[in-house]
Amino acid sequence: MHYTSVIALALAILHIAVAKDLRSVSEPKIPSACTSLKGTGKEETSVIQKALSSCGSGKAVHLASGTFISGPLTIPSGVGLWVDSGAVLKASTNPKDFDEGKNTCGTLDNNGKGCKPLITIKSAKGSGIYGKGTIDGQGGQTMTGKGETWWKLAADAKTKNKKQNAPRLIQIENSNDITLYLITLKNSPNFHVASKSTNGFTAWGVTINTPGTARNTDGIDPMGSQNVTITHCNIATGDDNVAIKAGNAPTKYVSITNNKFGVGHGMSIGSEVNDGVSSVTVSTLTLDGTTNGLRIKSDKSRGGLVTGVAYTNVCMHNVKNPIVLDTQYSSSSGSHIPTFKGITFNNIKVLTAGTFTFDGISDSNPVEATLNDVHIKSGSKWVTKYAKISGKYSEDASGSSC
Repeated sequence: MHYTSVIALALAILHIAVAKDLRSVSEPKIPSACTSLKGTGKEETSVIQKALSSCGSGKAVHLASGTFISGPLTIPSGVGLWVDSGAVLKASTNPKDFDEGKNTCGTLDNNGKGCKPLITIKSAKGSGIYGKGTIDGQGGQTMTGKGETWWKLAADAKTKNKKQNAPRLIQIENSNDITLYLITLKNSPNFHVASKSTNGFTAWGVTINTPGTARNTDGIDPMGSQNVTITHCNIATGDDNVAIKAGNAPTKYVSITNNKFGVGHGMSIGSEVNDGVSSVTVSTLTLDGTTNGLRIKSDKSRGGLVTGVAYTNVCMHNVKNPIVLDTQYSSSSGSHIPTFKGITFNNIKVLTAGTFTFDGISDSNPVEATLNDVHIKSGSKWVTKYAKISGKYSEDASGSSC
């Protein structure tokens, strides 16, 4: 090996080493309870909110057992919500409970911002959601007074080229050091978790289990955030399992480690990357039955620089599009040109034949990727346009499961 090659390899390894959450993240602990509640199976929004609002910093409201039905809740700074293994927190099926004030929640329009989330964490520090219980968005249940489910509304939106007004399950905004630990999330009417403009977000041991047919039900979406760790999670849903976005601010220092993804649209970056995505490591990931595997997507209406992304120790089975780098995700025009470079694939195993896409903008702005120890199934399709790919792949992957 040439001396210059040794230097380049060392720099590449160094870059991978620092492309991650800058915090030292260890397994969270459930805070002690400030109060303990038992569900009655009835609507208990005010009871839960009163408990949260009066809970001391560093403590958690403990939902100990039973079923709780609730409209929008706000978790204050420093406070936790602890949903224990015998408890289920169900979102109300009444759109009026979530309405932002214009009577549009549960309808279609061109905006799609008419509903409050089930749980909001805003301008907070050290708040979290903990426990082995379940938060159920009830997206597959008929909306009160509407005659259709939240998911049917989302399907209608696609058919009619509109946007659905449906609540997200958990919305985190302008916060610091927020934790989701062990909780099971399911059946969200919209995104399950969105972390916007937040520094320090940990999802550890979270399970998301929602049908693959439920439209716009992203699993976990870090948006304009930094110092993010998503680890030991099991995510199956109807849209992106994880989607890193940067439409409002840069997203950087992200660690996605030791996860399993089932049905869904894959480990995604984009499509909004206007303000740039960098310093991302995805390691020890299994994808089984996802539509896409490792995907970076954008277009000229919302593009930006995506760089310093390393995928390491990834195994895929029954994935239609194992690797997708797509700068023309839609035909939308604009001046926000996507640039994907410094994308590295290390020790990737793909056990089912699929389509690999590297689609750049132009000769002067190709997608740039490096392949190290990439093994794919023979019979796969390789589509490249305006792409600069270093390294090689081997069509020698074998085995029937990861």
